[in-house]
Amino acid sequence: MVCGMASTTTQSSGRVAASEAAARNARGAPAPGSRLAEAFEAVERFPVLIESRERVIAAATAETARVGDLIETVEADVALSISVLRFANRGGMTAGGVAGIPDAVDVLKPSGVLAIAGTAPSFDFFEPNSAWELKPERFRVHALATQRAADQIGRAVGWPERDELAAAALLHDIGRLVISRLHPGYKVYFDAASRTPEQRLRDEREQLGIDHSLVGGVLARRWNLPQRLAVAIERHHAEDAEGLAAMIGVADMVAHYTNGEAISPERLTAASERIGLGPDGLRDLLYELPLSASDSSRISEPCPLSARELDVLRHLSEGMVYKQIATEMHLSVSTIRTHLHNVYGKIGAVDRAQAVLIARDRGWI
Repeated sequence: MVCGMASTTTQSSGRVAASEAAARNARGAPAPGSRLAEAFEAVERFPVLIESRERVIAAATAETARVGDLIETVEADVALSISVLRFANRGGMTAGGVAGIPDAVDVLKPSGVLAIAGTAPSFDFFEPNSAWELKPERFRVHALATQRAADQIGRAVGWPERDELAAAALLHDIGRLVISRLHPGYKVYFDAASRTPEQRLRDEREQLGIDHSLVGGVLARRWNLPQRLAVAIERHHAEDAEGLAAMIGVADMVAHYTNGEAISPERLTAASERIGLGPDGLRDLLYELPLSASDSSRISEPCPLSARELDVLRHLSEGMVYKQIATEMHLSVSTIRTHLHNVYGKIGAVDRAQAVLIARDRGWI
């Protein structure tokens, strides 16, 4: 009899729960988990900078598509990078996944990147965007500062996968976008001047029960990004982070430092040592990085070339041929040729020898 009563009670409770769920649905209340799904979808619609869209259109619709310019533009825009990597990894057609923007552009072709840029929401510099409390331009500035720091660190330690490093650095904080949608009144992100990244991460866990690194890893896996990118995003604040995650963690701290924001010197030193960047190398980086981001017109003519184009020129100046450069930079020979074609157009050179001479004369290499 007791068992029968218990069974009846359980069934009744189930009917009540179902009834309450139906009532919630009738009132239009979100079902459990729907707010998180909506936040994930909102990040997939993160706005593209209008200037980036214009540059994509110019590069993709030129008489001969300027693939190098297209790659450079995507790598400078968080929203474009998200979409390009997401679409390139859709369906898992490429073994191991697509972890870098050059490979993603190769998969999608200029026409595919043009379609993405042309249909995405957009914003302009300093434009109010009520849909995002974490302003797109503010988010982009820190992402690019981290990407620039990661590139310098990668050079210093000889990190081989530079395209992958650039993508991970640009996307390392995507979890912050999710949290800003779920908790629009949460202000911890705007206290970077007095609280270190680790302190703010701890605040997230204590106050919200989640943190942006973990959420970012979930989001990367939702998009079918390669596991190594998801792990780097998820663990870039971990004390025992290694490999790509540790590289991104160091770059993130350096970016905060160069912006005058709080970091833990002990944490930065320990993380730097794990990636093979000793105290002297770290001091050089912290000294030189703000200079590289400033106006260099007093010491040389401003350089119109991207970091990757300069790398190609440096290798050429060392006597390398295309195949050697491609192997050294982990790129295809056709990509090296594309970079050089763009170099010639930007600096008015007619061949490799003249390009190297111009770059040396102007203090770029």
